[in-house]
Amino acid sequence: MADGLLISIISLLKHTKEPLHIFVLTAAIKTTQLTYHAIDDATIQFLNERVQLEHRDSTVTKVDVTKEFMDNPPTANMNTMFTPYCMIRLYADLIPSLPDKLLYLDTDIICHQDFHSFYYQEMGQTEVMGVLDRYGKWLFHRRADSLDYMNSGVLLLNLAQIRQTRLFEKCRQMCATKWLFMPDQSALNKLAKSKKIVSKRFNEQKRLRKNTVFQHFTTSFRFWPWIHTQKVKPWQVDQMHEVLNLHAYDDILAEYQELQPKLRRL
Repeated sequence: MADGLLISIISLLKHTKEPLHIFVLTAAIKTTQLTYHAIDDATIQFLNERVQLEHRDSTVTKVDVTKEFMDNPPTANMNTMFTPYCMIRLYADLIPSLPDKLLYLDTDIICHQDFHSFYYQEMGQTEVMGVLDRYGKWLFHRRADSLDYMNSGVLLLNLAQIRQTRLFEKCRQMCATKWLFMPDQSALNKLAKSKKIVSKRFNEQKRLRKNTVFQHFTTSFRFWPWIHTQKVKPWQVDQMHEVLNLHAYDDILAEYQELQPKLRRL
């Protein structure tokens, strides 16, 4: 997770002159199958020092939601094909220190260009804004005449409204009592009363395009020479080049490779 964080942060720094205030949601979680460890303080300090090289007012803050998670665990979805970490974003409303408006990013996201037009949208009473899920939009939409199933990797969250409508609280309850194929994503899509679908350039899940703002390196299906899945993450630099033939982020990945040994030694 630390590798993805570092790459995402470097990419964000490249495309803004404003100070960034980054909150890293993490938790120590134990299931019947695996034990997951929270991001350590030394890693957060390392990332904080990196962002302050660009702007002295920038910050990286650790938000440990272990207690909140364990007080109300998503019991029915603790051992799915997705790790429990996919659901910790649903605990953000319980953290008073988090601001009323958040840009949520998964750690397999790279920023490709200026993202201010996305962040500075007026949200009004909209709870969440996001992009249609590449595959799920065809399978899980509510109505036959519209596509409305969002991907949860890039979300603009109106946390003030979410606290008022209790959206995340309801999502946590659903994840605790009902098995879901994609737990947090399915709960959000089922229960959000006011969501807005935006252009896919804010969460490009297929291939890099000229207008892409955030590229999301999700698992994809390939049909040649046989049907199979393809999964390449940003920190797999050789595969980024050889499998995806993608070199647009070489400057970001070069800095990542320079800093990664220091990150490993923490």
